[in-house]
Amino acid sequence: MSDTAAGLLQVGLLLACLAAVYRPFGGYMARVYTSGKDLRIERATYKLFGVDPKADQTWAVYARSLLAFSAVSVVLLYLLQRLQHWLPLSLGLPNVDSGLAFNTAASFVSNTNWQSYVPEAVMGHLVQFAGLAVQNFLSAAVGITVAIAVIRGFARSKTDRLGNFWVDLTRTVLRVLLPIAVIGTLALVAMGVVQNFSGGHEVTSVVGQTQTIPGGAVASQEVIKELGTNGGGYYNANSAHPFENPNGLSDLFEIFLLLVIPVCLTRTFGVMVNDKRQGYAILGVMGTIWGAFVFLATLFEVQGAGTATRAAGAAMEGKETRFGEWASSLFAVSTTGTSTGAVNSMHDSFTPLGGGVPLFHMMLGEVTPGGTGTGLYGILVLAVLTVFVAGLMVGRTPEYLKKKITGREMKLVSLYILATPTVVLVGASIAMGLATARASILNTGSPHGFSEVLYAFTSAGNNNGSAFAGISANIPFYNTALGIVMLLGRFVPIVVVLALAGSFAQQQPVPVTQGTLPTHKALFVTMLVGVVLIVTGLTYFPALTLGPLAEGL
Repeated sequence: MSDTAAGLLQVGLLLACLAAVYRPFGGYMARVYTSGKDLRIERATYKLFGVDPKADQTWAVYARSLLAFSAVSVVLLYLLQRLQHWLPLSLGLPNVDSGLAFNTAASFVSNTNWQSYVPEAVMGHLVQFAGLAVQNFLSAAVGITVAIAVIRGFARSKTDRLGNFWVDLTRTVLRVLLPIAVIGTLALVAMGVVQNFSGGHEVTSVVGQTQTIPGGAVASQEVIKELGTNGGGYYNANSAHPFENPNGLSDLFEIFLLLVIPVCLTRTFGVMVNDKRQGYAILGVMGTIWGAFVFLATLFEVQGAGTATRAAGAAMEGKETRFGEWASSLFAVSTTGTSTGAVNSMHDSFTPLGGGVPLFHMMLGEVTPGGTGTGLYGILVLAVLTVFVAGLMVGRTPEYLKKKITGREMKLVSLYILATPTVVLVGASIAMGLATARASILNTGSPHGFSEVLYAFTSAGNNNGSAFAGISANIPFYNTALGIVMLLGRFVPIVVVLALAGSFAQQQPVPVTQGTLPTHKALFVTMLVGVVLIVTGLTYFPALTLGPLAEGL
C-alpha cells in the first residue's frame, strides 16, 4: 500500500470513528449536565466538601469558585514537586527547582502541559501520577464546566444563574472523563503501552547498545493526556516514544481520543439549546478548517522544501519512521487545533511552511475543534462576533440563539478576542528584546529562531503546550514568563466568557423574524470560517512574516 493510500485510509477511519460516537456520546454529555439526579459517590463528595448541589451560582460566584479551585491546585502541585525527594516513589530524584516547579504547576493546572524538562529524569512516579495525571483530569474538567455554563447562558432566560461549578466539575470527572480513561487505559495496555511502577527497563538499541528506560504508570497518564487535550508526556519524546505510542493503531487511537470530546461537545451544545442544527453548524466550521489544515500540512511535508528533501521523497527529518509524513501531519494539526500539545514528531523539524501550519492553527485560538470545552466556548464567542458583523452589514440588531447582542456583549467579546494575542505578542516581544532570552535560541539571527520564540509564547498563551524543540526554555526568564502567560491565557478568557454567559442568561428571548440571520445554514458557516481566519490573520500576520513566511519564501 502506498503512503498516500495509507494516509487517506487513516483519515477515513478516524472520521468514521468520530461519526460513530458523535450522536450517542454528545447526547450522553447533555444528559449528564441536565440530570437532576446525583450518583451516590457524588452525594458523598458534596457532603465531604460541604457543597450544596441544589444551589445554582451567578456567573461571578461560578468564576470565583473556579479561580479558587485552580489557585489551590497550583499551590498543591508546586509543593508536591518541591517535596519530591522526601516522598515515596521518587526514584531517588531531587526536589524540582522552584522556577521549574512554578512553570510546571501553572502549565498543568492551565491545561497547557508545557514541559521544559525531561520528565523521566526530573519527575518521580508519585509526582507523575498523583500530581500531573490528576491535574490532567481536573484541568480538562474545568474547561468542560465553563463550556456547559456558557451553553446554559444561551439556553436560559431571565435568570442570573449558570449552574453550580462544583457539581459540574464532579460530574465531568466521574461521569465523563474517568469511565473513558479506564477503558482507554486497558486498550492502550493491550496495544503495548507501559503501565507499571518499574524503576527501569533494559533495552537494546538498533546499534547494539544497552539503555535503561524508566517505567511508570504511562498508559493511564497517556489516555487522559489525549482525552483531556492536555499533552504532557511521561517521556521527553512524548508520543514519539514507543512506551507511549508503540504502533500505528495506538497512534490512530490517540488522535481519536484528543478529538472526541471537542467534536462531540457540539452535539451537546445543540441538544442543550434545543436546536441540534446549531451544533452541526459549529461542527461544520471546526471540520472545514481542521480538514484544510491537515491537507496543507501534509502537502508541505510530503513535497518537502529544497533539493535534498525532494530527492529523499519527503521531509523525514525529525519524524518517526513508524508513522511517516501523513500520520505526523495529521497528529500535528489535530494536537495544535485541540490545545493538546502532544507530538509524535518534532514540529521544529517540519518544513518552514509545514511548521507554520500548526503555529497558525494555534493562533486561531484553539477552536478547530479546540480543547475540552475551550474550543466550544471559544468558537461561540466568534459566532457572536460573526452575527454582530452580519447585523452591521444589513442594518439590523444582531441576535444569536434568540439573544440580542448589545454593546455590553460586544465589549466582552472584544476583551476575549484581544486577551490571548496580547499576552502572546507582548511576551514574544520582551523575549526578543532580552539578551538572556535570545541566548536560548539555537537558531540565533534567523527567521527560524524567531519562529521558535513566537511558537513558545503562542503555545503558552493558547494553552497548547507543544514546542519548537530548538529553544532551551528551562531558564529563569522562560520558566517565569511562560508560566505567567499560561495562567493569563487560561483564566482571563474564562472570566470574560462567563461574564458573557451571565449577560445572555439574564435576557428575555426575542422572537425569530424574517430579518433574523439563520445561524444553522451554509451562509453562516462560511461567514464564521471567514471571521476565524481573518481575525487571526489581522492579529498575527505581521509576526508570521518575520518567522515561518520569511523562512519559507
